[in-house]
Amino acid sequence: MSRFPYGGQAVIEGVMMRGRKNLAIAVRRAPNDIVLETQMISSIAERYPFLKWPVLRGFIALVEAMVIGVRALTYSANQVVEGEGQGESIGPWEMAFTVAFSLGMGIGLFFLLPAGLAHLLERYATNAAWQNLIEGIFRITIFLAYVVGISFLKDIQRVFQYHGAEHKVIHTYEAGEALTVENARKFSTLHPRCGTSFLLVVMVISILVFSLLGKTTIWIRLLSRIVLLPVVAGLSYEFIKAAGRHQNNPVMHILSLPGMWLQKLTTREPDDEQLEVAIRALNKVLETEEGVESIN
Repeated sequence: MSRFPYGGQAVIEGVMMRGRKNLAIAVRRAPNDIVLETQMISSIAERYPFLKWPVLRGFIALVEAMVIGVRALTYSANQVVEGEGQGESIGPWEMAFTVAFSLGMGIGLFFLLPAGLAHLLERYATNAAWQNLIEGIFRITIFLAYVVGISFLKDIQRVFQYHGAEHKVIHTYEAGEALTVENARKFSTLHPRCGTSFLLVVMVISILVFSLLGKTTIWIRLLSRIVLLPVVAGLSYEFIKAAGRHQNNPVMHILSLPGMWLQKLTTREPDDEQLEVAIRALNKVLETEEGVESIN
């Protein structure tokens, strides 16, 4: 039987690892203090089987992953604040507002702005296919500029290091090796199931999906970018899952390369303490779900 595709995300000074029915968040609250939080998780698709249909399951999984990710970020931020003994904890409403604002800004920046810019060039590219291609180029360019820009922020660089630690530890587990810092060091910070790769796939697949609409008015163009976003996300999810299952397939390997290259911007080489945090998180999930003993 194939192993479950464990994965997670970097959080503030820590890593969240997710399994079949549980997740664990490990946060380094102080130099010698790693706190662990475990939570049960379930999907609405378990109650409504039709939500497991291809494409639809991808959109549902991504929404649920976003909700889980927000909870993990809130927990990690509050733990760091408590460890430093400064400031007040972040409440759920504050985090919900921040996420809603960020989501709105993301849709505006990466979907509506490129569509508007492409419309301004309509007189030079009257063909609908060319307009969608130009829009896609704008979208990818804006996205890359955004990633490069935030990579210079010191706090983001720390998150990118934990992102690299998460990938190294997942690689160690998937290779069947003991979850130790020594073993994890040698693995790559890049992984085909990474969310960064997913975002780039979204950018590319959006070009294909939006091109099916043909030439439209600016208002229909903008509205379609919002309405069809779940379809784009669902198709992108299916591609990422296929890439994860068929890592050794030459064609899939080539198609996955751009996303892997992009991860060089969103991951950094972690130190041993960051690897230790990622290992603690994955070990906790494995203990809970498979009854394995912690190796640490």
